[in-house]
Amino acid sequence: MTRRNLILILAASTALSALALSAARARDVPKVATGFVANVLCTETFVSGLDLARVFAETTSAMPGTGLIAWALDYRVDRARKDVTVTLFGVGRSHAVYRGEGLGCYLDHGGPVADIALPPSEVRPALLPDIAGRAVVAPQTPQLAAALDRAFAEPDSSTPRNTRAIVVLKDGRIVAERYADGIGIDTPLLGFSATKSVISALAGILVRKRALKLHEPVPIAAWQKPEDPRRAITLDHLLRHTAGLKLGSSLQASLVSALEPVNRMKFMEPDMAAYAASMPPESAPGAAWNYHDGNTVLLAHLIREATGGSAAHMMSFARLELFEPLGMRTVTLEFDASGNAEASSQLLASARDWARFGQLYLNDGIAGGKRILPEGWVKYSATPTPNAWVGQGAGFWTNLGDSFGATYRTERGWPRDAFFAKGTIGQYVIIVPSERLVIVRLGRSANWPPEADGVFELVRDVVAATGSKEKLAGAN
Repeated sequence: MTRRNLILILAASTALSALALSAARARDVPKVATGFVANVLCTETFVSGLDLARVFAETTSAMPGTGLIAWALDYRVDRARKDVTVTLFGVGRSHAVYRGEGLGCYLDHGGPVADIALPPSEVRPALLPDIAGRAVVAPQTPQLAAALDRAFAEPDSSTPRNTRAIVVLKDGRIVAERYADGIGIDTPLLGFSATKSVISALAGILVRKRALKLHEPVPIAAWQKPEDPRRAITLDHLLRHTAGLKLGSSLQASLVSALEPVNRMKFMEPDMAAYAASMPPESAPGAAWNYHDGNTVLLAHLIREATGGSAAHMMSFARLELFEPLGMRTVTLEFDASGNAEASSQLLASARDWARFGQLYLNDGIAGGKRILPEGWVKYSATPTPNAWVGQGAGFWTNLGDSFGATYRTERGWPRDAFFAKGTIGQYVIIVPSERLVIVRLGRSANWPPEADGVFELVRDVVAATGSKEKLAGAN
């Protein structure tokens, strides 16, 4: 056999393998698409209490490419059983079921379902000082009012912003907030990938308690063979998305992203953590940055194991150590059928509670004089990850460093020291230490173009409007 023929055979084999893989992934598209829609509809109907048709319209309009198939998505809700069923062209059936208070919904794949019995939530006094009273806080200056007017405006009907809630904290107190119709100060709102930042805080608490170690290999059973390169993966790698597992990417929320293996994990697998742990390495731990949800699913698995080994144990720990000290009373965290926290995207909280979470980071991890996060954890969270071109730290996005993303944001008016929790299609918890600001913006906006959600303008406006304490003092 000539070398030329060998090259042709190898090329043909590689092409056939790629086609077979693409075909296999293409078969997943209906289930991934209907799984995503079913989960969101169930969650925001039975947890957030929003109108089903509104949730469907706003969510599909924000997802690039989904408009092409929205007409073929059929959704049915059973309010008595509290479940939602979605099909695409009559196939790819996904079934989401409401599990209960504090637990939201899960995707039912037809197999065994973990029974999660949460103990009643104890109402303990919050350590974090109250950020406002029970009434919605009107903007305290005309400049802040104008900022919120612009943020809720719809300047381009082709890419609606669908802003749902904005809360602005200055020096730990709300100085402006506004909500869309049907949403109020206690409405739990889905954070999507802003959830990852909350999970990173739980990991930090366990590091403080010495139950987890940041720079030592994590104890995942499937990786413990001596020759397995995944044995070297650390908590830091999972937080920074440098673990190197071959799961594709979670950077884009679009119809095309349905082909990524990570979305099979999320919408087709009953045990997300086991699926993520089974993935082969794509690169050596720490060698490359690749943002995907599997990293955080595995991080949550470690948290669950370190807090007692069950979903109920993990939620009890989260309430006691994080949510209750901050006064976060509206939190729901969803779990898959096997009891793994859907820690990459499925935490809901009111806009005020998201702001309370941001205030913890503005306060360097301290609430009411008590240290919640380890000393130095906030700085660590905002420290740039090498080669993370979007500008990411450990569990947060960051404007520090010289990444493309950090430069892009600072050129558009964001302060250099800002860092933030970010969820797809328009969720933000932005911390600006130099301005003593926390800005929460939640909605349903397209990821592209980057200006579509109006957040660049919002940050510029709020920083300009709150840059002088005298402005606020004079308005009281």
